[in-house]
Amino acid sequence: MQEIKLREELTIDKLKAEAAAFCIAESKIQNKLLYGVTDGKAVGTHIEHKFQAQLNSKYNTTIGSSASGIDLPSDDVLTDIKVTSIKQPQSSCPFKDAKQKIFGLGYNLLVFVYDKIDDPKTKTAKLDFVSCSFISKERTADYTTTYRLREMVKDKANVEDIIAYLSDRHIPADDLTMIQLAEQILKVPPDQGYLTISNALQWRLQYQRVVTLDIEVDGISKVIDKLAK
Repeated sequence: MQEIKLREELTIDKLKAEAAAFCIAESKIQNKLLYGVTDGKAVGTHIEHKFQAQLNSKYNTTIGSSASGIDLPSDDVLTDIKVTSIKQPQSSCPFKDAKQKIFGLGYNLLVFVYDKIDDPKTKTAKLDFVSCSFISKERTADYTTTYRLREMVKDKANVEDIIAYLSDRHIPADDLTMIQLAEQILKVPPDQGYLTISNALQWRLQYQRVVTLDIEVDGISKVIDKLAK
């Protein structure tokens, strides 16, 4: 009787290890499918699906659907995968509410950053993964907003001060939500975020600060960092 090998449960540590191995392996591949492709979304989708397939072949984990909005939605991992070019390391994500900009997205991010080089001789593309970072959900808020709010709380700001600042920052929220946010900020100041989040129908996330981060920050792991000096 053939023994059935059970797949391991995916953990955050295993996810990071798989991401590192994936970056190293993919950086060596000459990819015919991506040659001449300039659509960053198409490149990102290709890489996301390939990495998800790698995880699915080795681990017992849930792969999210477009409807769920998170690539790895299980409670133990709760991580969305982002793939972006080093030329402009950014992506979009669904807008849920204004709290996300201040208190974080509510889930972790695994951000792959590549430098795409097309070779006209071989008609192949090489994706050199120059950076890969795991950002825990506690660090996924907007850098400037959280930095200033934390300073304001230290400086004994009141509810009206916080509301005025949030209004100046064009936080997308109505008056009642603004009051609730201000009260929550004073009661539990937000953790320092490390993303740049632009207001839009979808959040626009920019990762330059994480990509170039040269200090150790609790909650941010550099899985691959070819940009370090």
